[in-house]
Amino acid sequence: MLRQLIIVLVLISVVTNLWAKEGMWIPTLLQKYNIEEMSSMGFKLSVEDVYSINNASLKDAVVLFGGGCTGGVISADGLLITNHHCGFGQIQEHSSVEHDYLTNGFWAMNRSEELTNPGLTVQFLVKMEDVTAKILKNVTDKMEQSARLDTIQKNSEKIKKEYIKGTGYSADIKPLFNGNQYFIYIYEVYKDIRLVGAPPVAIGKFGGDTDNWVWPRHTGDFSLFRIYAGKDNKPAAYSPENVPYKPKKFFSINLKGLKEGDFTMVFGYPGTTQRYIPSQAVNLIMNQSDPTKVAIRTVKLNIWDARMKTDPKIRIQYAGKYVSASNSWKKWQGEVKGLQRMDAVNVKKAGEAEFKKWVAAEPERIKKYGTILPDFEKLYAEYLPYLTANDYYTECIQRGSDIFTLIARFEQLETAKDEEQQQKEIKKLKEYLIGYFKDYDKTTDELVWSALMKIYITKVDPKFMPEKLIGQIPNILKDNYLTMIYGKSLLNDSIKINKILNNFGRKSIKRLQNDKVYALFKMIRQYYRDNVDVIFKDLYSDINVVQKKYTAAILEMNEGTRIMADANLTLRVGYGKIEGYKPADGVTFKCFSTLKGIIEKDNPDIYDYNVPESLRKLYINRDFGQYVNDSGEVPIAFCASNHTTGGNSGSPVVNANGELIGLNFDRAWEGTMSDIVYDPDHCRNIALDMRYALFIIDKFAGAGYLLKEMEIVK
Repeated sequence: MLRQLIIVLVLISVVTNLWAKEGMWIPTLLQKYNIEEMSSMGFKLSVEDVYSINNASLKDAVVLFGGGCTGGVISADGLLITNHHCGFGQIQEHSSVEHDYLTNGFWAMNRSEELTNPGLTVQFLVKMEDVTAKILKNVTDKMEQSARLDTIQKNSEKIKKEYIKGTGYSADIKPLFNGNQYFIYIYEVYKDIRLVGAPPVAIGKFGGDTDNWVWPRHTGDFSLFRIYAGKDNKPAAYSPENVPYKPKKFFSINLKGLKEGDFTMVFGYPGTTQRYIPSQAVNLIMNQSDPTKVAIRTVKLNIWDARMKTDPKIRIQYAGKYVSASNSWKKWQGEVKGLQRMDAVNVKKAGEAEFKKWVAAEPERIKKYGTILPDFEKLYAEYLPYLTANDYYTECIQRGSDIFTLIARFEQLETAKDEEQQQKEIKKLKEYLIGYFKDYDKTTDELVWSALMKIYITKVDPKFMPEKLIGQIPNILKDNYLTMIYGKSLLNDSIKINKILNNFGRKSIKRLQNDKVYALFKMIRQYYRDNVDVIFKDLYSDINVVQKKYTAAILEMNEGTRIMADANLTLRVGYGKIEGYKPADGVTFKCFSTLKGIIEKDNPDIYDYNVPESLRKLYINRDFGQYVNDSGEVPIAFCASNHTTGGNSGSPVVNANGELIGLNFDRAWEGTMSDIVYDPDHCRNIALDMRYALFIIDKFAGAGYLLKEMEIVK
């Protein structure tokens, strides 16, 4: 009975969105679908205040940071705040044993000390627009999928050129509802972004992987950057002559305080959700794909962890890689637990049973949609072994070890069509090698490579491996065989590689091809591409065709009902309230954490819980300044019922007045299945309280001069 009740409740949530806290909404549609509800929850602004093309609005203070995070502008001089883990790559890149900004933090005490970050960009959304009719011009349901995609691609390129002609902007067109709708997004991209400040990892990543994805959190997950522009305030490549960017809008920061039940809104770039996938897809994720990837990454992370503890240099070299790999690793574990607890496969099956009844009620629907569910059943059965092979290939070969990542970079060089292209590829490879070897340790990578190779050859179905590799398995499994060939490889030595590149020719290619590690990678990759990937992609494409039709049917079935489009790394609004939750029987989590909790967790013997001495002193002396709650404690973080996902990291969290109160950085572990099935009782986003960020900047770092350029509401 309880299981049936859960299924009914989740179905109501999925189909009709009765809970305001569920949903990542398109800003241009707020007036139609959301603003009345937002106002009833306490929101005091208008839709024009949130999103406007002609006037400055909150959207103009939000950026897509790098390739997959969000940030918010917090001063008239282009000061930008995002998560510490979003800026981690830049912080790590500037770090060395002599200048360990990860351990010690970094604070520019004036603008001349701000650090440049080549390749880092931020994007401001200029506008978004529905272009479905233009994209689907000359596209029919009778077309072959390849012809359909080709026509859409040609239409897309034409439309993008028309929209940005003479503007200096960039354009991106993305599908919504699995290709049943299309929006164009026009961006202004700034390329001179400088690091201003970051707390040490003992604050910015306090609790490490133990606390990651867990509430309550005590993590000061923020970093500061500044956007620079040309003297015309337009995007410009780095130059000492550039000046701080003058934004159309920036967030004021509220210090008045928060309380349970307060309205909150998250404005950001959520990455990917999968709300409309069928039961077969959920089953694969829960019982096959996630567990496989978790098992592989556990091996790699354990090796990295052990090696990082032996040497500060190795810790710095692998810090970014470890954080990136472990984040998904832990998320997948929480996702599986959540899907199991929600009985998600049966939830989906119950929804499919209702869908089947709806289809059967009309002859025209049977003709149009009657084959969808049988098609899913057939395709996913064929897809399963190829998905498994793909997961092993991706985790063990493609993203497994540093040396295989390096070898993949040689492909463009090998296939260069002429001397000019070859020289361009050599130049790019040489530039890549500088950063690669800065963050490479031979012994560490050899251990990872050997372990993952053994997993690959013992776990992958032989039909997905080349016969030549199968023949080598007895040798590979011998003690020290992999260590021996790794040690002899040309590719673990920067001097040898650069020597090859400096005198590159046919003999160089031959020399590389005779390298056993190089040859092993090329053999596995070529076989995978020719015999696995091509079928895997075809099946995935076939599934997407059915998924598009299924989503169209769901839209028709729920016509007139507000339905959320899956996240796709475009600007969305989520809203809810500050509230705790009950993760288990007899357990209640409150919605706020404080500095007192950091001190309670303090353990100098554990790296992730070793509180900096200066922070301890601030606490002992109760030197909190103005950054306290009603109880006189420094607030650290809060949890709320905003629907978020990856990409929302760094998203500004605002109150009913549009004032910045927090910075989104995580979800509660019990709710990480929210990308697939939403549970309003357990799904919570976790945000840094801005009072803690200001406390760290001012009292801990002594960089209070930065507060003078902010607009602080007291």
